[in-house]
Amino acid sequence: MDFLFTDFLGTPIWMWGIFITLVLGLLALDLGVLHKNSKEIGIKESLLMSGFYIAIGLAFGGWIWFQSGQQPAMEYVTGFVVEKSLAMDNIFIIAMIFSYFSIPRQYQHRVLLWGILGVIVLRGIMIAAGAAIVENFHWVLYLFAAFLVFTGIKMLFSSGHDEQDIGKNPILNFLRTRLPVTDRLHEERFFVKQPDANTGKLKTFVTPLFLALVMVEIADLIFAVDSIPAIFAITTDPFIVYTSNIFAILGLRALYFALAALIHRFAYLKYALAAVLVFVGSKIFVADMLDIAKIPPAVSLGVTVAILLTGIVGSLLATKDDKKVIEER
Repeated sequence: MDFLFTDFLGTPIWMWGIFITLVLGLLALDLGVLHKNSKEIGIKESLLMSGFYIAIGLAFGGWIWFQSGQQPAMEYVTGFVVEKSLAMDNIFIIAMIFSYFSIPRQYQHRVLLWGILGVIVLRGIMIAAGAAIVENFHWVLYLFAAFLVFTGIKMLFSSGHDEQDIGKNPILNFLRTRLPVTDRLHEERFFVKQPDANTGKLKTFVTPLFLALVMVEIADLIFAVDSIPAIFAITTDPFIVYTSNIFAILGLRALYFALAALIHRFAYLKYALAAVLVFVGSKIFVADMLDIAKIPPAVSLGVTVAILLTGIVGSLLATKDDKKVIEER
């Protein structure tokens, strides 16, 4: 059993095993028990599920504190908060994808949950590669930091979410020309067998639900370009980076249904997220200018939470007259 105490990416294998077991258990509970049958998820259930996932994510941070100490735990919580906050901005794109494919709400949760499996693998590959690059070329952190500052400033002065025509996406067009696609949904199935129009023989077709799943995965991949540099600017520990990413995304899937209905109320969230990106990116340069090793994790967490709360509270106050619209939903 000595191999369980062998380090993998700087963390004992047994700690990785506990994390993976917990995530797979949560997925099995969600997909196999709580939502075994497809159904529409309302705002109340969405908030309750999200609260459960947030509690699990924070409890995992407490376990890290117990096992590794205060600093790794604070870095984990900071990464968790930043990742979840940035991921909220991705809700808009996911909602557009579901709208384009006319995916009923009772099937959306299945797409999001299966999408998590792809995220777990893709994020793992990207984070492992990023950790190896940072370890061998530390100056890459400055590129990450500059990219975050640039992205934050660009977001700050943008006019809002750019309208995107999902139908013109080159990847979607490629899939449609290479794969046989049904002209309608077949309930919650990603693949169906039906007669080929040319040969009359049974053939496996993909459904629009599968195309929606692929597009959600691509959106996650593009989103990772922002979020992974952000977490590496907080910590370079692969275990902290990966676990905070995955727990934040697990909870976001649950929160999607509430956020999709309430997204119009977060009028200033974009500016708060932009400020967070600028802050996280500039920390590295500020630390060098002040000739200190690192800004304390507690300070980073406090500033990040303060920025986000300011944006959220300000948004809710500015859109308080929209309560009637929400209640009618």
